[in-house]
Amino acid sequence: MNMMIASDLHGSAYYCRKMMEAYRESGADRLMLLGDILYHGPRNDLPRDYAPKEVIAMLNPMANQILCVRGNCEAEVDQMVLDFPVLAEYALILDGSREIFVTHGHVYNEQNLPPLASGDVLLHGHTHVPIFQAHSKTEDHPAYTYVNPGSVSIPKEDSPHTYIIYNQGVFRWYDLDTGEMYMEH
Repeated sequence: MNMMIASDLHGSAYYCRKMMEAYRESGADRLMLLGDILYHGPRNDLPRDYAPKEVIAMLNPMANQILCVRGNCEAEVDQMVLDFPVLAEYALILDGSREIFVTHGHVYNEQNLPPLASGDVLLHGHTHVPIFQAHSKTEDHPAYTYVNPGSVSIPKEDSPHTYIIYNQGVFRWYDLDTGEMYMEH
């Protein structure tokens, strides 16, 4: 499995172009979008080159390569203009013996864990901060790993504009502006 994972594009045509260029150069088989694709939402400033119609025009030709979950900024009207499903609250990816629970992060997150088995991965965006955090088993939850790609367009907490390449069980974060690897786990 060779997949690019990106989140929180928020309608930025500038960062969508950069993301699509990085996707083509990465050789990834699929682009997993973790929601908040077209709109910036009331809590965020407008991202650079905010142009949702341009983002639609860039993503729709790639519809057969895109997997997507719904973010808190997605609405049913978005499904009317996008040629790939965007309204699923979560997706499950089986990678060997572990499951990757993919969601945006506004419903299922570390404060509200989905059903996970020991060794599974919780993958979500929403916070705009790149994170890798392995959790040991406790009385309340099994051992699991939390992964967040950060945001391609509106990073927070002084993090760069990031995305992940997931290949052969390894998560690699890349800085969208420099192309350099940011971290690896």
